[in-house]
Amino acid sequence: MNDLALHNYFRSSTSVRVRAALNLKGLGYDYVPLSLLKGEQASADHLALNPSGLVPTLVTPQGPLPQSLAILEWLDEVHPEPPLLPTDAWGRARVRSLAHIVALDIHPVNNLRILKHLETEFGVDAAGKAAWFRRWAQAGMDALEIRLASEPETGEFCHGDVVGLADLCLYAQVLNNARFEVDMSPYPTIRRIHANSMAIPALSAAAPANQPDSV
Repeated sequence: MNDLALHNYFRSSTSVRVRAALNLKGLGYDYVPLSLLKGEQASADHLALNPSGLVPTLVTPQGPLPQSLAILEWLDEVHPEPPLLPTDAWGRARVRSLAHIVALDIHPVNNLRILKHLETEFGVDAAGKAAWFRRWAQAGMDALEIRLASEPETGEFCHGDVVGLADLCLYAQVLNNARFEVDMSPYPTIRRIHANSMAIPALSAAAPANQPDSV
């Protein structure tokens, strides 16, 4: 048994972010699968760890820690190598700003509970849910592509030539975009960064297809 246990869902993009960070930092963890489609995130046991009933939740020696961005920053403070954030204040702010386009603009309106609500409350069918997802994913991708293509800090990755927090968020989102057939052709910079991320074993190992509950 490891000191860390990740309660997560294989296809959850927020879970992908955390798995990638744990892999990058070489941290062992117990993989605890939860099926969102079966509603296991709303079980009494999971709600005791995370009252929001969401994934991921990282159980640490200090207690359970929900929310992927908080988990990523905690991991970076407790296990600083390799770093997920730059050392300078501007760099850290820029990386967070890029990450937030994914984590705060795109993901909250496109996660499973929102898509389910569209179906159950408004009768939106699968095609309509996919169109909704693409609408908000593309809005975020548009903003990210402009910034990444124009800002001088962009390198092989979102910030310089080392993978970091923004890349983890972007990597997970692009994987999720593929499920909903988001057209990525207008985003050459994002596609280049994603390809660079896919080439890193720690990130590719975090992909949904490589998880034990993906069968």
